[in-house]
Amino acid sequence: MQLRPLGRSSLSVAPLAFGGNVFGWSADEQRSFELLDAFVDAGFNLIDTADVYSAWVPGNRGGESETIIGKWLKRSGKRDKVVIATKVAKWAEHPGLSPMNINQAVEGSLKRLQTDYIDLYQSHEDDATVPLHETLGAFGKLIEQGKVRVIGASNYVADRFAEALKISAEYHLPRYETLQPEYNLVSRKGYEKELEPLVVAENVSVINYYALASGFLSGKYRSEADFAKSAARGGAVQKYLNPHGLGVLAALDKVAAAHGATPAQVALAWLIARPSVTAPIASATSVPQLKELLKGVELQLNKEEIAALDQASA
Repeated sequence: MQLRPLGRSSLSVAPLAFGGNVFGWSADEQRSFELLDAFVDAGFNLIDTADVYSAWVPGNRGGESETIIGKWLKRSGKRDKVVIATKVAKWAEHPGLSPMNINQAVEGSLKRLQTDYIDLYQSHEDDATVPLHETLGAFGKLIEQGKVRVIGASNYVADRFAEALKISAEYHLPRYETLQPEYNLVSRKGYEKELEPLVVAENVSVINYYALASGFLSGKYRSEADFAKSAARGGAVQKYLNPHGLGVLAALDKVAAAHGATPAQVALAWLIARPSVTAPIASATSVPQLKELLKGVELQLNKEEIAALDQASA
């Protein structure tokens, strides 16, 4: 497995991340343990979660995903084999990016994760009410204390992310080494127009979410009747069910057939082949499903196939 560096940091990750949003939601504790074991045993190491996961589930309050990961870390003894990435800012219990909130939130995450340090601590969203130097300064102190190794950001627009990088340089503060935007074959323009040139120029690693567009790029949802296949995901893919989205699926089908692969594998391979992308995030709720996705890393697309997918998804 060829590892890829996270920005300018000392951390390196395999080219596919596991999305821990399913832990405590569509995957119970036992299934989550099985998924984590299969993922790491296959040579992958980046596990992405957040303190807010999965507060949206009836009966949950947030912190469930981190708690499950923490139990798995303690049971498996695989802490040194993984890069744990979690986030702060979106949970109602710990909203925003003030130094006080960051300091309180990180203690909760460390406790739930049953670890002494977080490899990658990310701002889950921008907080314009707090000066960037204060947020970055708070992260810097956590790094000095050994509680965090590297910092990253999610859901930042280009000008604010550029400003954050500038502030880091001017104030000699740690910088965001990673960016987590939405990016996939049916959602390209927002990332490619403004964010991609910036991250390439600044050597920032991209860990994009919704890599499979909430499952749409798996090809499982091709009509409204298919929404019933997943109560959790069905509604989220309805916006892609249009001529553009169906055209992308047709292009995926063609490339997949040529390789004896699945549309999901091809969609991931397209992302992994993009120079600006370090590790797309994908989730699975069963071990067979996970193993199918992991094969996407092995899939090598040629220039003509990438060009065909580019054209269909433009």
